[in-house]
Amino acid sequence: MPVRMRTALVPFAMLPLAACAGRQSALDPQGLQSNQILRTLFIFLIVAAVVWTSVVVMLGVGLLRRKRHADQPLALHQGFERTSGRVVLVLGIATLVIVLGLSIVSYAGQRTVFAKDEHALTLKIIGHQWWWEVRYEDDSPDKSFVTANEIRIPTGLPVKVELESADVIHSFWVPSLTGKMDLITGQKNELQFTAKNAGTYRGQCAEFCGLQHAHMAFAVLALPSDEYERWRDHENRSATSPADPLGKQGEQLFRARGCALCHTIRGTLAGGQLGPDLTHIGSRTTIAAGTLPMSSATLGAWIADPQHIKPGNNMPKMPLQSSELIAIIHYLEQLK
Repeated sequence: MPVRMRTALVPFAMLPLAACAGRQSALDPQGLQSNQILRTLFIFLIVAAVVWTSVVVMLGVGLLRRKRHADQPLALHQGFERTSGRVVLVLGIATLVIVLGLSIVSYAGQRTVFAKDEHALTLKIIGHQWWWEVRYEDDSPDKSFVTANEIRIPTGLPVKVELESADVIHSFWVPSLTGKMDLITGQKNELQFTAKNAGTYRGQCAEFCGLQHAHMAFAVLALPSDEYERWRDHENRSATSPADPLGKQGEQLFRARGCALCHTIRGTLAGGQLGPDLTHIGSRTTIAAGTLPMSSATLGAWIADPQHIKPGNNMPKMPLQSSELIAIIHYLEQLK
């Protein structure tokens, strides 16, 4: 093969390796549970590779010997049969030992993956078509609040998520932090994980749940403990009323055009329960469950025609004048 052609093929050969790292990769563990899952995976892969290689080598040796003595009839002798029986017995015992060993490794790994800590931070996550409702609940009702599509947690502290579904089966998966767990209607499942390092990790619904399944993502932001406490204190507050004329106009239009029938903004008359809570939407990094990055342009495009961006979602297209759209965008961006 010419040198130029080999050089051109190198980037294409390296493409599969692009999935081995990043904020949504099971091969780049950033949590205690994901690290244990990866170690268990490597043990299984190594054992399976050794067994497969041994079988292929022995098969190759047998084929070569058979070819070398192809002109001789197959003769069975008592000594050969005895030796063959011992080999089969030894291999059977080796298979049993390997299976038992892998079972023990798997069991030991599950003790870490499914461990429960009484002092874990507890969140309730509800899957909807196609977004995530995140409830930070506390014994004191005044310290409980609801957000959507972004989960902020402290590093080094176990986090327990209680998973429920509002409609069909979904699956909660943050590859860099933990394994998968389904959300099933009428059933409560639990999953616990601990983020070792601060950062932003992408999660995804891993169970086909309808038309926009691929656009049902979320972000997990692992923060240092002090930064997380400041964020939680701020998130627990109600929305501040706008002081400028355009913001006040946007708040009025938000209610008048029907947005408040589906969305809640704490501290205002908007109390809808069908869509995501928008109390602090201005501080989120994405909109539409990870479909678009947060910005004035993407927020405007989403409000103007959500069905064009995410066909089949439950948010209707609202007939808005450009001046009304600008006012609503301005109002929502102030909700931080």
